Amino acid sequence: MSGHSKWSSIKHKKGAADLKRGKLFSKLSRAIIVAAKEGGGDPANNLALQNAIEKARSYSMPKDNIDRAVAKGSGEGADADAFETVIYEGYGPEGVAVLVEALTDNRNRTASDVRHTFAKHGGNLGATGAVAWQFERRGVVVVTGEGIDDEELLLAAAEGGADDVEPDGDVFQVTSAPELLAAVRTSIQEAGFAVDSAELTMIPKTTVAVGEEGKARQLMRLIDELEDNDDVQDVYANFDIPDQVLEAVAG
Repeated sequence: MSGHSKWSSIKHKKGAADLKRGKLFSKLSRAIIVAAKEGGGDPANNLALQNAIEKARSYSMPKDNIDRAVAKGSGEGADADAFETVIYEGYGPEGVAVLVEALTDNRNRTASDVRHTFAKHGGNLGATGAVAWQFERRGVVVVTGEGIDDEELLLAAAEGGADDVEPDGDVFQVTSAPELLAAVRTSIQEAGFAVDSAELTMIPKTTVAVGEEGKARQLMRLIDELEDNDDVQDVYANFDIPDQVLEAVAG
């Protein structure tokens, strides 16, 4: 699954360097607002809010922005009431399973946009339950840096409650149960490692090999356009693209 795990790091770097940072922060704020509205404004007692804040911090979202979003969700404002969570499932080129999580104030508009994007890039939108079973919810911390001591990282991750550390060049993907994400990140940082990202994600149980560059490029265009949709929060896919092809496409 190395080709897939590396994409997690590439995607995060693309997002962090995105010139449309205002759009990125808007999506992160929306997730925090809805999480606070549904489960309260205390992250210690609200796992969804805790994870939304962790993700926002990974993208260097200012603390003031995060606090304002929590306040909006916890207050009497209508911001959170306007949105609902919708999951779309479909297939991309080569039969790759694609899972799309959205927060929308207009279900019909979002469904139409998502369906059009799938069709435009050689995929198709499926029925509810078509691909969700191929993924599992996990906490993922991506650690980067040269000369990382594998054993030290493994010890720090285990101390926080992580159950797997997967190396991929100078990138390490540390996975854990969703509720342990914050503890794992803290443990890794306190041990002196650089955390590139920490977020709740969906990891594929199996992957589909996509070795041809043209198909890989088509798949990445599908994912990029879905992620660029204002209503879409996250996109997950179960591809496995060879590193050299993935880097060429991402570049």
